[in-house]
Amino acid sequence: MKSKKQKIILFLKIAASVFVLGLILLFTFRSAVLEKIITRVSTKLENDYQCDFTVKKAAFDGLNSLHFENISLVPKNQDTLVYIEKLNTKINIWKLIVGDVQLGKLEVNNGFIQLVKNKKGRNFEAFLKTKKDTLSDSNSNYGKVVNRILSQLLDLIPTDLQVKSFDLKFDDNGNKAVFDCTKMVLHDKKFTSTIVVKSDLKEQLWNVSGFANPRDRKTDLILSTSENDTIKIPFINKKFNLKTGFKSIHFILDEMDLSHGNLHLKGIASVQNLLINHPKISKKDVLVRNARMEYHFVFGERFVAVDSTSKIQINKIILKPYLSYENDKDKTYSLQLKIPKIKAQDFIESLPNGLFSHLEGMKAVGNFDYKLNFKYNNHHPDKLIFESNLKPDKLKISQFGEANLNKINDEFVYRAIEKGIPQRPIIVGHANPFYTPLHEISPYLQKCVLTSEDPSFLQHRGFINDAFKQSIAKNIRTKKFSRGASTISMQLVKNVFLTREKTLSRKLEEIMLVYILENQRITSKERMLEVYFNVIEFGPNVYGIGEAATFYFQKQPKELTLNECLFLATIIPRPKGFMYKFDGNQSLKISSKQENKFLTNVMLRRKVLEPNDTIGQHLPLKISGQAQFFLKNNAFSKTEIDSTSSDEFDF
Repeated sequence: MKSKKQKIILFLKIAASVFVLGLILLFTFRSAVLEKIITRVSTKLENDYQCDFTVKKAAFDGLNSLHFENISLVPKNQDTLVYIEKLNTKINIWKLIVGDVQLGKLEVNNGFIQLVKNKKGRNFEAFLKTKKDTLSDSNSNYGKVVNRILSQLLDLIPTDLQVKSFDLKFDDNGNKAVFDCTKMVLHDKKFTSTIVVKSDLKEQLWNVSGFANPRDRKTDLILSTSENDTIKIPFINKKFNLKTGFKSIHFILDEMDLSHGNLHLKGIASVQNLLINHPKISKKDVLVRNARMEYHFVFGERFVAVDSTSKIQINKIILKPYLSYENDKDKTYSLQLKIPKIKAQDFIESLPNGLFSHLEGMKAVGNFDYKLNFKYNNHHPDKLIFESNLKPDKLKISQFGEANLNKINDEFVYRAIEKGIPQRPIIVGHANPFYTPLHEISPYLQKCVLTSEDPSFLQHRGFINDAFKQSIAKNIRTKKFSRGASTISMQLVKNVFLTREKTLSRKLEEIMLVYILENQRITSKERMLEVYFNVIEFGPNVYGIGEAATFYFQKQPKELTLNECLFLATIIPRPKGFMYKFDGNQSLKISSKQENKFLTNVMLRRKVLEPNDTIGQHLPLKISGQAQFFLKNNAFSKTEIDSTSSDEFDF
């Protein structure tokens, strides 16, 4: 009878024997196993992605070292997607036994990945097929899903890597770029890489170096050029009409931690001399000297967020953001942004060059802080939250830049800009015979225009919060800038001090200048309204109410009737298309009459008008000035009208 100790020893011997036998069998049949794995992968790629996967030579070198030659992945009837001449790797056999693939060492010599789009289609199309979304309702914990994906990707990065002459190629219908990785080494957690970038831009040599530890989920890498030159990003210039570049990028991943179901990613990302040029952003190059973000991303149960502990710094400007997306019963988007107290001059000097060109040279004293609170629920768009609060502290503009707002108080020359072309000069002052002081403009016109364009002009400080909310809600629903929220103050600043170009730069400048104009008491509301009526476009080459009253009715502005003022107010959004309000008999169309009636009823309801004011409104509108020429000859086509419309509610 064997003792308990003897039984344990016997069990261990048997287990050891089985384990050794297993290793012997694995070693003996490893080539057959490898061949089956390659066949299985090849079959899957052919069935699921219609790709031919071939490996001309595959062999083990020892127990866990693998050697491959001439690996290729070719989609059916397309250009080769992947080719590798030689590949050597080591696999952690113990991890592999439990289903965890980790590469210990990887050597790649000569090869490429190429992404091609041409008349035959895209050679990577099959791999873009939508399968069940990993962030679907069945996988509602985004933290666990993202952690699993990132972990799998990082485990595939070897701890010992050597790559020579491996290219990443792009070809989009002849728009080509090649990233030639002449050398890439990861050894003892030190990473270095040399990349030759070839495109229609000048050839550049990029260097990536730093610390990388894929197993501990940490990295600290810098991308720069050996010539200390600006790194230019090829391919996207022709593809997206976007010119961009930078001096260097520094990326740090400090923490990747899954706790209580939430995945936390923390680190730092910074860029020096970031240059951006796109027609929708600005007409000039936009340059950000220094930008840095201390990021803290959180992925959890049906939500993704940029945590409020994150911090963005642009030169001397510090931004503290909170951004979140929640996908529960509704989809909810939230943004909170804080700018802690900052000196006004530091803020002005920190603005990106080229984005605020009309503010360059501006000087200011005092401080301010800023808070923004935004929240949007896709099922309740009318409950959108938009709160913007700038808190000044002895803030004062001591010197203006290119946009000198003080000129509004004196006589000045105004030139409208149409499609980048300056129009004829108009003197805003008494030297112009058509110039009309506010008290000589028909009160009906003032009431009609204020009601239709900006009813609270005399009360607000440049912006209408509710209008902004409605505009944002509609733009989100339509997924385009289909509605603006322009006040008369914004229209005035755009026309007098800026241009009509539809760029982000112009809109940001407009917002800042309007705030200064309204809150620094540069001028009175009455003066703003007077200038507005004397520069606004009322028709083809017709600027100001003095010209408009003569052009349409051969009258002085103070002589205009209610009907005439209603007409002038309703053509402001598209003044060049005024003739389309009339039928073939030169009478207002029914739709135009209904528009005038609606505006009249609004003014009556708001007690802007009295019933006695509408006496005679039934009389037909008579065009007697030079505008008759356009009615008779239909001088402008509908296409021309739409393309040249002033459309005050733009962008």
